[in-house]
Parts: sequence; C-alpha cells; structure tokens
Amino acid sequence: MELYYRELGEGPPLVIIHGLYGSSDNWMKTARSLSNHFRVYVVDLRNHGRTFHSDVHNYEVMRDDLLELLDKLSVEKATLLGHSMGGKVAVCFAGHYPERVEQLIVADIAPVSYSGTGRQSEGRAYHAAVLQAMKAIDIDSAGSRAEADKRLSGTVKNQRIRQFLLKNLKRNEDKSFGWRINLDVLIKELDNIMDGINSSCPGFSIPVSGFPVLFIRGERSPYIKDEDFPAIRKIFPQAEIKTLSGAGHWLHVEQPGKFVKSIVSFTFS
Repeated sequence: MELYYRELGEGPPLVIIHGLYGSSDNWMKTARSLSNHFRVYVVDLRNHGRTFHSDVHNYEVMRDDLLELLDKLSVEKATLLGHSMGGKVAVCFAGHYPERVEQLIVADIAPVSYSGTGRQSEGRAYHAAVLQAMKAIDIDSAGSRAEADKRLSGTVKNQRIRQFLLKNLKRNEDKSFGWRINLDVLIKELDNIMDGINSSCPGFSIPVSGFPVLFIRGERSPYIKDEDFPAIRKIFPQAEIKTLSGAGHWLHVEQPGKFVKSIVSFTFS
C-alpha cells in the first residue's frame, strides 16, 4: 500500500508531512511557495486524505510508509518538513535512516509525550474531544458543507479550526458526505499519536547527527516550551530552534511568508 502524494517544482527534493487531521490539501499553498526552490512532495499519511486506511497507526509504520515512498520515487536523500504529528514521523525517520536525510525541519512539535500531565494531558484531552465531535455529528445526512459546519460548531467553537477539520469532508457515491480520515482508528490510537518518540518509535541510537536540524515553534503555541529544549538536543545536539513571531500551532497558515522564509533561509544557508 502506497502513500498518496502530490509533486510540484524543480530542485532538491523536499517532503512535506502533515499533522493530525491534515492532508496534502492543507499544505499546497506552502508547497507552491517552496516549489520555486525545491521539487516538493506533499504526502497524505495513512488514515488521512486520499491515502489508504489501516487498523494500525503509529510512528514506526508511518516511518516505513515514508521509506517506501522515497524508494518508489528513487529519492536517495531528501529534506523532511514535518508539522505536529508529521514532525514526529520525520524525527522517527531521521533517527532510523539518517543516511536518507539531507536536512530535517520540525514544525511546532517536540519529541516528548503529550499524554502526560499538565499541558500534555490538556493536549490529549483536546484532540480526543475534537475526534469524538467529528464522529458524533450525523455527517451522512448533512446537505451541505455549511450544514456540516453548523453541526460541528456545537462542539468546536473556533471557526478556523472547523474550516480546517471540514477539509476532510468527501462526497460518497450516493452524494452523501463522509470523512476522509479514519476516525475510529485515530481515536483508538490517540495515545500512540500523542506519545513521545522514545516509546512509540524505539530502536535508534541517540544522539543523531550528520545533517542540519531546525525546530520552528509558534510564539503563541504551547507545543514547544523552553523546558522541551533539552529533549530536542538530547536527540539532535546541534539543532537550531527558532521562534516564529505572531504564530500559534498552525505556523504555515498564520504566518505563511515568515514560515517559508525561515525554511528557505535555513536550507540554503
């Protein structure tokens, strides 16, 4: 089974890996901007977008899905850009296959567990609530996207987040709506998704070196705190950590120009 992907641009290969609920659709604007500098591959991870559904969803299998795609594309080395869950996939891949990585860029996620206490447990509870809200609404009978939005608004109050989630709507053969993402499996595997790299993607030796590493965090995001820096540098001692002003977790949406500029500056420095 293969990952769905989109390809655009010319130049050195760069692979964009989306986060939870995301897909290649959410990254096309960023991909077009980066295609002036790279041959960009934008993937849909398993259980997301137009890629296959599976009962298994953890960082080890997503890592190997990515390896299979790079082999299919005959890409020996690529720059990896992963956001949130996709950032953990990229870290897992880089730890196991460092010889296949040109540069690593991780957007607004740290290699720590988000299933623990404090802000970590709040993050897990938030994602569980969102997934359950998507599952709970009667999406089959929604007559339009506007109706689906109205039904989701009862639980998900933020309009921007609802619009992001509704990117996962699809039309079934009978013209009813359905979800592209595999809600049942993502709910079942949420602890694996929120877990730290050491437990959910074991087996690589640290520290990892041999390529430049950049972590970009949003100034207003809770996902990379100063106290996470030691965990990052335990795996990648030479990692550069950059804070993007005016951005929350959705860096590429909230500050698209600054985000792309940071990537281009890093990769061609």
